[in-house]
This record gives sequence, C-alpha cells and structure tokens, in this order.
Amino acid sequence: MEEDKSLPNEKEMGYLEHFAELRNRLLWTAFIFILFFIGGLYFVDDIRNFFLNDIDITLNLISPEEIIWVIFMIAFIVALAGTLPFLCIQIWFFVRPGLTKREQQLSLIYIPVVFLLFLAGLAFGYYIFIKLILPFVLSLNDGMFETMFTVENYFRFIFRVTLPFAVFFEVPVITMFLTSLGIVTPQFLSKTRKYGYFILVIIGTMISPPDFILQIVVAIPLIILYEISIMLSRMVYRKKQDKHREFMENE
Repeated sequence: MEEDKSLPNEKEMGYLEHFAELRNRLLWTAFIFILFFIGGLYFVDDIRNFFLNDIDITLNLISPEEIIWVIFMIAFIVALAGTLPFLCIQIWFFVRPGLTKREQQLSLIYIPVVFLLFLAGLAFGYYIFIKLILPFVLSLNDGMFETMFTVENYFRFIFRVTLPFAVFFEVPVITMFLTSLGIVTPQFLSKTRKYGYFILVIIGTMISPPDFILQIVVAIPLIILYEISIMLSRMVYRKKQDKHREFMENE
C-alpha cells in the first residue's frame, strides 16, 4: 500500500521537475530576448536608415509617440529574429530525453533552417513591399494629391507585410516536424489543399492593397510554400513508413 501511495507523489515530482526545467529555459530565452532587444535599440538608427534608403518619399512625424513606436518595433523584430535559434535550442534540449539518437540528430538540423527561413521570409516580404506593393499604392495617387506618409503608418505598413511572410516561410519546417510526429500526413494536406488555397488567398488579400492582380501575386508564394510543405511531408512520411516496415520485418 505504501508503494502504491508513493507512485502518485513520484509522478507529481516528475511533472514538477519538468515544469521547473521548462520555466528555467523560458526564463533564459526571455533574458536572451532582452539582450537582443537592447542590441536592436543600439543599432536602430542603422536599421531605420536601411528601410529609408529604398524610398524617395519624405516621412512626416506628427507626434512623438510615433518615433517611439518605430524604435521599439524595430528592436522587437531584431530581438525576435535573434532569439528564435536560442528558443529552438531550448525546446530541443527539453524534448531531447524523449527522442532517439537519430531523432535528436534530425531535429537538431531544423534549428538553423528555422532561423534562415525566418530571415528569408523577412527579406522576401520586404522585397514584395518595395517592388510591388508600395509602387502600386503610390501609382493610385496619379499626381492628384500631395503624397504624405507618417513615420508610424509607413513602418506599420512594412511590418504588416514582412512579418506574415517570415511566419509563413516556417510552414515547410513545421509540416516536416509534425509529419515526423505523426500528427500530419501528406494525404491530409492533399485533401485539404483547396481549403488551404482559399485561406492563403484571404491572407494575401489582408496583407496587400485592394487590387485583384496584386493580391494573387502575393498569394502565389504562399501557395508555393504550401505545395513545398506537401512534398516535404511526403518525403518524411515515406521514410517513416520505410523504417516501420524494416522494424516489422526484423521482428
């Protein structure tokens, strides 16, 4: 009876230890985020000038809160991008005890890929903004009115376009990871393709100006990412099936 009573206590201690470990890793991640945030504040002028070098318009400041908002948003994005690899490493360390050696090696490869895809999404979103969205918005004026952009509205417009692309570029990696866990299958992704396309078109509409052609142009990269996710999911699923088949044959 005493042994039976000790089992729940042992389980509770195990859960508490896991929560304590998770809390410590999240605290370290928050600390790294703050460090990168401070670094973003230090280099905010260089980053802001980079965003302003590609435009020929004058930005207007109508309230002191605008420049404060821009500074903190730039520092936030720098901190988010810089902390992402460290967060992935902390998650990897947390789940590592439950993985096999091969799974540990394979999952470790995801970390630099996640970081590079995030940066690629930011760069691609910025390119779409500078080359397509902003020229289209300016062309709507057609010289009828004097164009005036406020600092906050301009940078809010940039972040509205670039951040979604940075997130969507992570979809292939997330799909591979979920497929390896058995949560997602390529069959499911293929069956829900039309719904996925519909959602992606809606997202393209939300992050682009109200022009049908431009919305389709923005949605096309998202649809390509979805198809790439299906292809990668099939690769992971096929390898997983082969390993299961070999295991059953060896038994």
